Amino acid sequence: MAQISIVLLGAGRWGTHLLRNFLVHPQIRVRAVADPNPARLKAIAERFNLDGAVALLSDWQAALALEGIAAAAIATPAATHVELITAALKVGLHVLAEKPLTLDSQSAQALCQLAQQQQRQLIVDHTYLFHPAVMAGREAKAQLGALRYGYAARTHLGPVRQDVDALWDLAIHDIAIFNHWLGEQPQQVRSQGLIWQQTQARSQFSQGLADAVWCQLRYPSGFEAQLHLCWANPDKQRRLCLVGDQGTLIFDEMHSTRPLTLQRGSFASQAPPYQPQDLVTVALPVEPREPLRSLCQHFVDCLSQRPSDYSSGQAGADLVRVLEALSQSLYGQDKRPVKGHSWVEV
Repeated sequence: MAQISIVLLGAGRWGTHLLRNFLVHPQIRVRAVADPNPARLKAIAERFNLDGAVALLSDWQAALALEGIAAAAIATPAATHVELITAALKVGLHVLAEKPLTLDSQSAQALCQLAQQQQRQLIVDHTYLFHPAVMAGREAKAQLGALRYGYAARTHLGPVRQDVDALWDLAIHDIAIFNHWLGEQPQQVRSQGLIWQQTQARSQFSQGLADAVWCQLRYPSGFEAQLHLCWANPDKQRRLCLVGDQGTLIFDEMHSTRPLTLQRGSFASQAPPYQPQDLVTVALPVEPREPLRSLCQHFVDCLSQRPSDYSSGQAGADLVRVLEALSQSLYGQDKRPVKGHSWVEV
């Protein structure tokens, strides 16, 4: 397969990670990096020893106008995605976009339709779906027996975003994993949250940006999951659990040597006294592989072989619809205090 010429829009934290992987991929040729911040462009030029073959541009439109490019990777604030993705698709480029795809479901769906009309691939960077522990977990869930519920915690002291709240920044990861493991999407959601820091209105976040959020997801099968999200908590957690009547599957990213474990156990009888039996913890084998590198390979494969089956633009739009419903519960129809916690249909 011939090399894919690509331009990268956005040289921030995540754009830099993408660039690192693009530069070592044998089937990708980076033609340009565009970012309005000269200091960022200088930093990546020095870090990666970029030569004249990679243009460093302050204007994203100039990057999209380069001749011979086939794709664009977009790692810019979510509020800019509609304009940039639309422009890239209209000039005939395949697109890899940072999550979330957009900040509302209507525009997300419109981008999916445009990609289809242009016969171009729109892939969303839901990196956790390419984590080897998440991929192994989908198969391992068969060992849990009848599924009962799930829970996840994603907390840390930063990074604090200024374009979206903690819900839009963090929840998408765990919802994507639950959806992938369960093979279904939530049909009802509710949430509540707290704001401490950014209390001024921001775009559609008219009460400011929530720093801590608690979510509940209800799936068509009856399965329910609870999420705890916070970017103002020094207790760093990256933990997601799936509970069945025969054990619990745990994905804990903080345990680098054994990120996926199965804790087996059940009650000896279904009547008092309830005595635990067969308690054992098993570390499941996980192939050491960088998720983002696997995502980049997936993007390349989608351009030459097949469309994405779980990180497509449509999958991204479906997740935006869930986040939109959670926001409606969180802030309320009238955008008043973040008490929320009313069930909202997805």
